[in-house]
Amino acid sequence: MTTYLHSQQDASLSIGAALTTPRAPRSLPEICYTLRRKVTTFLEEKLDDEVLRDVQKQARLSLDIIHEALSRYGHEELSLSYNGGKDCLVLLILILACLPGPIVPSSPSKDSGGSENARSTHLEKPQSTAEPEPLQAIYIAPHDPFPEVEEFVETSTKTYHLDLRRYSVPMRPALEAYLRDRPAVKAIFLGTRRTDPHSEFLTPFSPTDKDWPQFMRVNPVLDWHYVEIWAFIRHLDVPFCSLYQQGFSSLGGMTNTRPNPALAVDSDPTRFRPAYELTRDDEERLGRDR
Repeated sequence: MTTYLHSQQDASLSIGAALTTPRAPRSLPEICYTLRRKVTTFLEEKLDDEVLRDVQKQARLSLDIIHEALSRYGHEELSLSYNGGKDCLVLLILILACLPGPIVPSSPSKDSGGSENARSTHLEKPQSTAEPEPLQAIYIAPHDPFPEVEEFVETSTKTYHLDLRRYSVPMRPALEAYLRDRPAVKAIFLGTRRTDPHSEFLTPFSPTDKDWPQFMRVNPVLDWHYVEIWAFIRHLDVPFCSLYQQGFSSLGGMTNTRPNPALAVDSDPTRFRPAYELTRDDEERLGRDR
């Protein structure tokens, strides 16, 4: 898998390397800088692959929504719902690429072919020269989480410097507890997609229902398709939970989640292809009981 970075210095800041090498973790400004360069490079690429071209369009739309949220709410008013899954992982990468950090030079570079318009207008410069603060996050864990998920959440939380709070209770009391613990939070980024249960009528900015804890649900990846999520993750070489390599396409708890039968190898119930080989949105949750 090619990692799209601009120099040997950028390569040394690889997110994949940060997750797999024992050296000291990179600082949050370095992480944001690297992700901004990777996302910018991806948006500039001239691609023959139709799916990746669609991902570029989706990413630009998502960045617009993220920038709108960042303009509406202050840092202490924003949070991210994060469980280590593929959708919120894509969202996390896009959010961090938008956060303040070291300014990316706006002059033409060798990598841009000398074109003044080669760089993405979304990510050419951060909105501030101040160092980014850790992104607030909430992890609502099932009562029976997979050890692999717990490990990935812990590792990625450290890598991406998330200010994460974990709750192992149902969603409503978890949100109630979180808003008591973080009363300043007014909006939460969600990795919800329109194919998720009860999500077909959501909009990018959707307030919670009146009988739920009150905050704005921000849904930047709402209209992404399953194959687009995986195309982004694999094209940008973003590390992901190991269960996806074992045929799990949607992650819940251990009692209600199993490998997706649509990924079984030659109908063998003991062997499964990786999650990114699934192509249909309507087959994503075949391994989930609820």
